Amino acid sequence: MAIETTSIKRETLEKLFSNWLSEGKRILAPKKLGDHVDFALVGSLAEVSLDQVQTVQSPKIAVFPRVEELLAFQSTDGNVQLRERDLAVLPETVIFGLRPCDAAAFASLKAIFDWDTPDKLFSARLEKITVVGLSCSRADEYCFCTSVGGGPGAAAGSDILLTDMGREDFLLEIISEKGRQAVRSVSAGLQPDAAMDKESRLARVTPAFTVEKISSVLAALFDDASFWEKQSLRCLGCGACAYVCPTCACFDIQDEGGASGKRLRCWDSCGFGLFTLHTSGHNPRPLQSQRWRQRLMHKFSYMPERQSVLGCVGCGRCSRACPVDMNMVEHMRAVAEAKP
Repeated sequence: MAIETTSIKRETLEKLFSNWLSEGKRILAPKKLGDHVDFALVGSLAEVSLDQVQTVQSPKIAVFPRVEELLAFQSTDGNVQLRERDLAVLPETVIFGLRPCDAAAFASLKAIFDWDTPDKLFSARLEKITVVGLSCSRADEYCFCTSVGGGPGAAAGSDILLTDMGREDFLLEIISEKGRQAVRSVSAGLQPDAAMDKESRLARVTPAFTVEKISSVLAALFDDASFWEKQSLRCLGCGACAYVCPTCACFDIQDEGGASGKRLRCWDSCGFGLFTLHTSGHNPRPLQSQRWRQRLMHKFSYMPERQSVLGCVGCGRCSRACPVDMNMVEHMRAVAEAKP
């Protein structure tokens, strides 16, 4: 559908919040939690933090929780009974105030979980989510959305996109049918777009590299052990980058219990030494340099080739979270400048 552009007052936005809650929806939004801002359940617009560059964690927890029950099992006299999750009871959720990079990340996650055999649980969660994005008025040195096809006011992935125009006014773009239904209860309070200058309210993020250049170089660098060793010298293999990333989807499966229990899906990381360790003791990626190579190749080569989508949205969380300053932009520039 064509994007509908209107404007909305903060007081109408507050009413919309109340309407969503009265309809039984839960609202996940950036919230001040001690000394940091993260996504959490909120009960009003007043609880939402709108002025940070980025949250610490990403909103992928709404579709890919850190730990998730896949099924329960009960063994009695050698007979095993399985009980799968009831997908109908998954909650309707509004993710409010996420940045355009985070909204774009849902396409990357969908490409992973729907590849080959679609993941029923992921798809059911995604179907029950309405994404209300918020354009970026500020950026920092870690932001690189424009290098990977995004932008501070990009609409991709959002059902609704808000842009703070100041003086309690927001530009509101309705991008999907789901978005149109989400604002139906306050449609009388929406105002026609009065030629608001959206671009003047957006952060400036200068492209640092081109995806085309990165993709053309990566394959030729695969066997350059010295390059990857130099790239990964500081890497601790701690997994912080994967856990804050909005597109990383590595997981493992664990059974909890004995004769009865649960099968759980838990976040994991391809940067961990144990991630590819075989039962035989063989590890096809025994070196940290190989695991770092895998991270970059997966995001910028394998996913574009196999699933026609990048595995990176340029949010910069990996660089902010890294305890040894593994800056993604710097590493991408080094890749682009390499001579295979």
